[in-house]
Amino acid sequence: MVASDLDTFPKLLMNNAKVRGGKDAMREKDLGIWQTWTWSEVLEEVSALAGGFKALGLQRGDRVAIIGDNRPQLYWTVAAAQAMGAVPVPLYQDSVGEEMQYVLNHAEVRFAVVENQEQVDKVLDIKDEVPSLEVMVYDDPRGLRNYDVPFLHQLAAVQEKGREYARQHSGFFEQEAAQGKGEDLSVIVYTSGTTGRPKGVMLSYDNLIESGKLAIKFDNITEQDETLAYLPMAWVGDHFITYGESMIAGFCINCPESPETVLTDLREIGPTYFFAPPRIWENLITSVMVRMENASRIKRAVFNHFMKLSRTVGVRLLEGKPVSVTERLHYALGNVLVYGPLRNVLGFSRIRLAYTAGEALGPDIFDFFRALGVNLKQLYGQTECSVYLCLQKDDDVRPDTVGPPGEGVEIRLDERGEVLYRSPGVFMGYYKNEEATRDTKTEDGWVYSGDAGMFTEDGHLRIIDRAKDVGRLNDGTLFSPKFVENKLKFHPHIKEAVAFGHERDYVTAFINIDFEALSNWAERQNISFTGYVDLASRKETYELIKEEVEAVNRDLSEDPELAPIQIRRFLILHKELDPDDGEITRTRKVRRRVIAERYGPQIEALYDGSDQVDIEVQVTYEDGGTGMLRANLQLLDTETYQPLSKAG
Repeated sequence: MVASDLDTFPKLLMNNAKVRGGKDAMREKDLGIWQTWTWSEVLEEVSALAGGFKALGLQRGDRVAIIGDNRPQLYWTVAAAQAMGAVPVPLYQDSVGEEMQYVLNHAEVRFAVVENQEQVDKVLDIKDEVPSLEVMVYDDPRGLRNYDVPFLHQLAAVQEKGREYARQHSGFFEQEAAQGKGEDLSVIVYTSGTTGRPKGVMLSYDNLIESGKLAIKFDNITEQDETLAYLPMAWVGDHFITYGESMIAGFCINCPESPETVLTDLREIGPTYFFAPPRIWENLITSVMVRMENASRIKRAVFNHFMKLSRTVGVRLLEGKPVSVTERLHYALGNVLVYGPLRNVLGFSRIRLAYTAGEALGPDIFDFFRALGVNLKQLYGQTECSVYLCLQKDDDVRPDTVGPPGEGVEIRLDERGEVLYRSPGVFMGYYKNEEATRDTKTEDGWVYSGDAGMFTEDGHLRIIDRAKDVGRLNDGTLFSPKFVENKLKFHPHIKEAVAFGHERDYVTAFINIDFEALSNWAERQNISFTGYVDLASRKETYELIKEEVEAVNRDLSEDPELAPIQIRRFLILHKELDPDDGEITRTRKVRRRVIAERYGPQIEALYDGSDQVDIEVQVTYEDGGTGMLRANLQLLDTETYQPLSKAG
């Protein structure tokens, strides 16, 4: 257990260096080689950086922006800023200038620590519009040698300043860190801004550490575990698990070489503890399905046979439930031929605990991984509660619920079915937004989640959708667009979907193809194409996607209550929904209001019987420039199926 006087992360860091100083704390893959830092070495690096910040004029209460991919140096920055009484403000590394400018100004950031030249250039472009920003520090010096900017400093040089500062001010780090208290502001994490401008969620050390201790106790997480640090540092899930729980439990975090090498690095590390949003699990299953499409007929037959077996036996074995000797032996053979090799390819050979959160994960995808023997569970939480709310027990995991409330958490439903909660992790408030705080958090500590939910008879919470997104068809049928979208995204050639149906006679959908998976399929079919727009518009693509949509309809028809939300018509968009275009958030949540405004004529065409519709939308390119993309989209009807009777 963590001692009660270890109430801030810098204090936890100093304790880890004391009690497990020689144990690995962080690794990073650089130029193909894994570099390792022990807890004692991390403390030395953080102390040097803190001293450098102090020498550069950092003061208690200052906000420090952190921008870049997952790097040990950026995690050190979080701890160094906190030790000096400053407040870290992580930003999404793929933010465009306008998004970055808003957060830097709103948080009144004085120091910015960035990864490389790309982030330096983005900040310099908006520097004149951010008057509070005085100091910028960069980690990777490549390309920056000739930058003549007086307020720009290399991180290694800042650390040298810090070591000199420490020689002149003995014990300064311990003295500064000792001033921190559990109730102090620890971090400001900005929401993804699904419905408007992002809000700065203020979380205290008590919020994060108390919630972290409860989560660690629940899953028996220890210093022997390892995880991969690859999710955006600006996302509260990464901050809670990668930074927070590793500080509390003392386990090692591993930073991949780049976003492009994550899957390779995952296989090399073989983490015991893995956290991923639905998009990652969807990408993994797509890679498996594409691999099997390229396999020989015999391999496909073996795979399909044993995967069918795994769905009836694998989950029961995972949860310690009764399995006959014959089934156990049959599954063991499958483990040798299919499950074990597949887990190894995915990087899950040592996996003990895996979580998904952020959005609902389709039940088909969820069942697939658990059938393989991966202990995948759903975690329900929000930025405003420090992630921790509902957790699933190892022996009682259900794809359609998020489990019962965790220890120390209270949950109730209001008369509209909206989920309200109280917990040790409930945020202090929204930074500089008292009105939004009052709208979200009651005086007695209850928080309106914005999610619609219901409880099962035995106390498991089932999240239906965002409360504002749940609607009804004109015949009164309850309609959850996210439920339909998740069913569609299980199929390997569908990357994203947006379903419509509220106050309509039937359900329709926009589809984004998975270009990588579909390109692979097209090449095997000897279908030539010039690029995304061409492939998305081809007749063969529409026929394939139509089959996958109708497979969803057949599945929905098996439940009489879901049969009315079968998809009647769809179109394939000529471009991916993109965060840079404001259509989805950085955490890949659909901005439905933006979609409704931008694609109004196309939505109406799905309901007025049109066979095709023209489209012209503005897109943002990687260099920040914009352009117009035009196309003629086809609209297709799909087959729907009679619902099965409740009697079967």
